[in-house]
Amino acid sequence: MKHLSVLVVLLLTPLVAAGAAAAPSGTLASALQPFVDRQIIAGAVALVADQGRVLAVETVGYASLSAKAPMQTNTLFWLASITKTFTATALMMLVDEGKVSVDDPVEKYLPEFKEQQVADATDKTRRHPPQHPVLIKELLTHTSGLIGPNDAPIKRTNVLKEDAEQYAAAPLKWEPGTKYQYSNAGINTAGRIIEVVSGMPYGQFIQQRLLEPLGMTETTFWPDAQQAARLALTSQRNKEKTALEDLPNKPDPAWLNQPTNAPSVPLIVRTYSGDALRAYPNRYAAPASGLFSTAPDLVKFGQMMLNGGVSRGKRLVSAAAFKRMTTIEARAVPMKPEPSIGLGWFVKLNDDDGFAVGSFGHNGARGPVINVDPSHQLVMILLIESADIQLLGQPRGAEQKNLRTTFFRTAIEKYGKTPQP
Repeated sequence: MKHLSVLVVLLLTPLVAAGAAAAPSGTLASALQPFVDRQIIAGAVALVADQGRVLAVETVGYASLSAKAPMQTNTLFWLASITKTFTATALMMLVDEGKVSVDDPVEKYLPEFKEQQVADATDKTRRHPPQHPVLIKELLTHTSGLIGPNDAPIKRTNVLKEDAEQYAAAPLKWEPGTKYQYSNAGINTAGRIIEVVSGMPYGQFIQQRLLEPLGMTETTFWPDAQQAARLALTSQRNKEKTALEDLPNKPDPAWLNQPTNAPSVPLIVRTYSGDALRAYPNRYAAPASGLFSTAPDLVKFGQMMLNGGVSRGKRLVSAAAFKRMTTIEARAVPMKPEPSIGLGWFVKLNDDDGFAVGSFGHNGARGPVINVDPSHQLVMILLIESADIQLLGQPRGAEQKNLRTTFFRTAIEKYGKTPQP
């Protein structure tokens, strides 16, 4: 009952002091405020930086609609799939050290992937050996053929080794390298390879090799009570589809039955899934989706990428590794949505929704997005928490697409450098 009592206290703790959201006072906020007024989003944090400075960080709307808690510059957000870019970058650090190659087969490091079979396209009961085993680069480009989120479910163990073993046991959906399908399983498998090659847990590797060198003190897989008190709650349409409301709090009953010595889970339970709860006692760091951060912390990672792998004068990834991540890799595989992909990073092919051609970045399931734009020398971050955003952060409807386009074009017009010919 001790942890249940702690849980109840944390659930009742306000995110920040309640009150009216501040009137927009900057260029970015003014551009985004109409989307809050029309209840397209509850609120947002927008940040723009160049290679060495934060040029603007502005807020609009609310972090919690029910508490009337104004969005703050240090509001914490679930990054979701933006985590994939950290995983890819971490793996490339091991490539730099000569410990792994992205052109290697997965089975070289994870023997459970040996003798994997491909399911027949017309008869799922029939299987055959693949033309080549799954390669590590195919994990990072979502072309591996591994089981997807809408396929027959696996039993979530929240132990990365055991999850990877289940991915390996399932038949491949198609020949590796021939088709694109967004795959958390692929990125989680890449995270497992990081564990095997480095000899340390994935989450520890990310902490020691990326977060600490970058000075990212607010980025974590396990927000503590102080951080969780600043968590942006997820907004969703009400039943009448007329207004936004906070996603209801539904604590997982399984968590309440945990042993008394299990660690307490803070306010995160108000809007996040049972998987997140169970990640605390197992210290499970999900390579595909687990990180939380703030805009001023996330920008440090973005600036390192804008600087070609260098942060505060120290090179974290080689120029070759940086280029491989941000250059289109799976050229022969048709992709939808339209941006193509390097190794773990989406690469923009046109500017129809505000991204400059050649920019690279990633989205999260509930709407956060980071974009690194070498041509205009900017890092642009828009953090929102919306259940009305589809998987991959692709906008649902014209208003959501217009939101993102408005932010990027406003940022480029205000702060972008003139592209060099």
